[in-house]
Amino acid sequence: MSKTKRTRYAAEFKAKVALEAIKGEKTIVEVATRFGIHPNQVGEWKRHAVEGLADVFSGKIGQKDIDHEAQVKDLHAKIGQLTVERDFLAKAFGR
Repeated sequence: MSKTKRTRYAAEFKAKVALEAIKGEKTIVEVATRFGIHPNQVGEWKRHAVEGLADVFSGKIGQKDIDHEAQVKDLHAKIGQLTVERDFLAKAFGR
């Protein structure tokens, strides 16, 4: 029994398909056939695009990136602190 590998699509491709579906010039099935994907996937990407459209104009996307970078920085600091503590304890107990 062989496992099939899932196809991962680039964000640009997803945006292109979603934009085509949003335009409404072709049906979802026609868009799916044109790009060689399942119609349910086109509908899902279209829904995600429409839901995320408000974030583009509100500036929330940039804020999410800043929050994420701050969280990563804090976590790296915590990892460094825990590493130092572990090394100190290892030396103290002669390991």
